[in-house]
Amino acid sequence: QVQLVESGGGLVQAGGSLRLSCAASGRTFSSYAMGWFRQAPGKERECVAAISRSGSTTYYADSVKGRFTMSRDNRNSTVYLQMNGLKPEDTAVYYCARTAQSSWSYAPRSELRYEDWGQGTQVTVSS
Repeated sequence: QVQLVESGGGLVQAGGSLRLSCAASGRTFSSYAMGWFRQAPGKERECVAAISRSGSTTYYADSVKGRFTMSRDNRNSTVYLQMNGLKPEDTAVYYCARTAQSSWSYAPRSELRYEDWGQGTQVTVSS
């Protein structure tokens, strides 16, 4: 089973930037699509970005489109989430996740498609 370890969260002022990283164990990283999800207090977990296994296809939630960029480095088994123009409403615990099937070539947005999850990293944006 893969291990996913997120890092890069923290406290930032509105308008600032953060870069989240998610390092994966195992040798099959490039075979799986990956996603970044977030969960704010009292809210359901939502997908903010996803990337196909090759990196050629990405998905972004409307709320982050134009501000967040997801990328992956298959050589180093790592995905990133560059977050610019942060807003207080971006405050949440952010999780990276790996899809359940290696055969999918797209970037799923439904958490039902994901099987392995990291422990999460807190992002707090102050106004």
